[in-house]
Amino acid sequence: MTDIERILVAGASGGTGSEILDLLADADLEVRALTHSPEKERDLNERGADEVVVGDLLDRDDAARAVAGCDAVLCAVGTQSARRMLVGDLVDGEGVENLVNAAVAADVERFVMESSLGVGDSREQMPTPFRLVIRRVLQAKNRAEAALRTSGVSHTILRPGGLTDAPPTGDVLVGEGGATVSGSIPRADVARLMVAAPFTPESENRTFEVVSRDGLRGRARGLVELDWRSPTETSIAVEESNGESPAESAGETAGE
Repeated sequence: MTDIERILVAGASGGTGSEILDLLADADLEVRALTHSPEKERDLNERGADEVVVGDLLDRDDAARAVAGCDAVLCAVGTQSARRMLVGDLVDGEGVENLVNAAVAADVERFVMESSLGVGDSREQMPTPFRLVIRRVLQAKNRAEAALRTSGVSHTILRPGGLTDAPPTGDVLVGEGGATVSGSIPRADVARLMVAAPFTPESENRTFEVVSRDGLRGRARGLVELDWRSPTETSIAVEESNGESPAESAGETAGE
């Protein structure tokens, strides 16, 4: 078990970040929330954050201030502005890189990054039209992934499929190897994996593609099974690849 006591949630006012805060409200951990929006500070406190830092990860000093004294980082930042996706620096890239560098300087124990299907060797798992629209974002996330892998910080990278606001399913498919799964997943399920990752030794220094079983599109490959250990005692069901599609396996199980 790790010695994690204080966690930074970066992108805490976003969709996944809010779900993470809700989960951590029941954990015996000190939670620091980072947001770019001053008007979100009160809401984050009400969601259970012990401390709120308002800052911009594109500013290296803000990144260092946010991570100082933290044992783990759960990074769920993302570009929301359509205009920003077309021009200027992206928090998905330079911002995350600044946070990674700050985490190295602060001797952070674990760093969990929410990336995306379509990044790196998972390129073909995102439909081409959508991939072209957010090409700059995917390129930025790819650079951030590379920076994290070479940083020396113990890390886990999660590449979720299309994010939805549906309730958590508690039943996800975790692939490893890039061309594994495609589809969608509730933000709440991604949040559960992110919260569990720092406490799951098997997830260390690995990159996973994740979708919900209900959101799977096409055939799944390269599924892996990990003993996810959440500090909130949330159970997450995963399926290990057995040469069949998850839909086929689920049907056989239901018929037993």
